Amino acid sequence: MFKNFTTSLIGSMPRSKKLMSAKRALWRGEISKDEFDEILHADTLKIIELQEKYEIEIITSGELQRDNYVSFVADKLNGVKQMNMADLIEYMPNHQAFEKILQILDVPSLSIKNAICVDKISKKSSLVAEEMKFLQNHTKYPLKATLPGAYLLTRSMWLGALSTKFYKDKKELGEDVIEILKDEVKLLAKMGISVVQFDEPVLSEVVFSKGKTRSFMCAALSEKNDVAPELAFAAHLIKSISDFAKSCGIKVGLHVCRGNWSKDEKILLSGSYSPLIPLFEEVLPDILFLEFSTPRAGEIQTLLKNKKISQDCILGLGVINPRSDIIESKDFIKNAAKKAMKFLSKEQIWLNPDCGFATFANRPVNDFKIISQKLAALNEAKNELRNE
Repeated sequence: MFKNFTTSLIGSMPRSKKLMSAKRALWRGEISKDEFDEILHADTLKIIELQEKYEIEIITSGELQRDNYVSFVADKLNGVKQMNMADLIEYMPNHQAFEKILQILDVPSLSIKNAICVDKISKKSSLVAEEMKFLQNHTKYPLKATLPGAYLLTRSMWLGALSTKFYKDKKELGEDVIEILKDEVKLLAKMGISVVQFDEPVLSEVVFSKGKTRSFMCAALSEKNDVAPELAFAAHLIKSISDFAKSCGIKVGLHVCRGNWSKDEKILLSGSYSPLIPLFEEVLPDILFLEFSTPRAGEIQTLLKNKKISQDCILGLGVINPRSDIIESKDFIKNAAKKAMKFLSKEQIWLNPDCGFATFANRPVNDFKIISQKLAALNEAKNELRNE
C-alpha cells in the first residue's frame, strides 16, 4: 500500500491568530460552536493543501483544535479538568522546585495547559474521529490519526493530590485509559483509517532526566518510579493498546522524541535510544516514528543493530528538525536515509520531521514560511531516493 520512503508529518501545525482568537471567544461564549468550526475547517483545509502540495503521502490533521498534544482530552472525557501550570503549582509537593523548573526551561505558566484526573474517567465524545471524518471528506490520500499514547495519558492526567480520591494509583487509572483508547481505535478502524500514531514523548523523560532538570512536558509533572519499574509500567500500557489496534487491522505507529517546546537545544533532553530498545522490542509497533535529525538522538546504528527491530519494524526516520530555522538540504535527508539503508530495506524506511511544528498552540516552534521550505526539501529528497 505504501511506497519506499513514504512521507508523513508527526502531527501539530501552527494555529492561526484568527483560530486562536476564535477558541478564546468560544470559551467565553461569545461565538457558537458552528462559527468556531467554520474557522477551524477553513484552516484545516489549508493544512491539507500544504501537505498535498509537497506530496506528503499520509495526511494528518494538523491538530488545530488541540491546545497541545494531550490536554485537549479534557474536552473529550468525563472526570478530567484542564488546568494551567499556575493552577497546578499549589498541588505540587515542592512548590519552589516546580517554579524553578518553569524558570529554567522558559515555560510560561499560564500558556501551557494540562488535563488532570479529578474523578473517575469515561469517554464523553470521540477523541479524534471528528478530525478524521473532516479529512476523509476533503482528501483522497491515506490518513494518519495522531493520539496521545496510554502511558502519556496516564502520566499526564495523574496528580496525586487530586487523583488519589478516585484511583488508588496510576496503574488503576491506566486500565481505564486503555479501555478509552480501545474504544477510540475501534471507531477509527471502522472509519478505515490507515495508520494510528500513539505519541509517547515522555518515555525520554523517564530514561534521560536522571540527575538533570526534569524535562518540561505536561506528562512529566507526575512523579515516576525508578527507571526499570516505570518502563515496565509504560510497556504494559503501550503494548495493550498497540496489540489491540493491530488486531483491528490498523497499522500502529509509536512516536518518541526528547521535548519540543523550545528552540534552545541546550535545555532539551539528549541520549541514544539504547535504554528504550527493550520496550520497543516488547511493544514492537509496525512503525517507530523517531527523532534523528539532531545529534541529541544518538547514532542510528545504536537502534538498528537490534535484529528484532530492524527485521520487524518500519522506521519513521526523523530527518527534519521542527525547532530549527535552518532548512535541511535534500542531501542531508538522503544521507540520513542511506545510513538507515545499511540496516533496513527501502520498504522499511519512511521520512518525517522529528516532531510536530507547534506542539503547544500558544508556543509554535516554527512558521509556515520555514515549514514550507522544509517540506519542499523533504519531497525533493524522497523523489531522488526513489529514482536512485
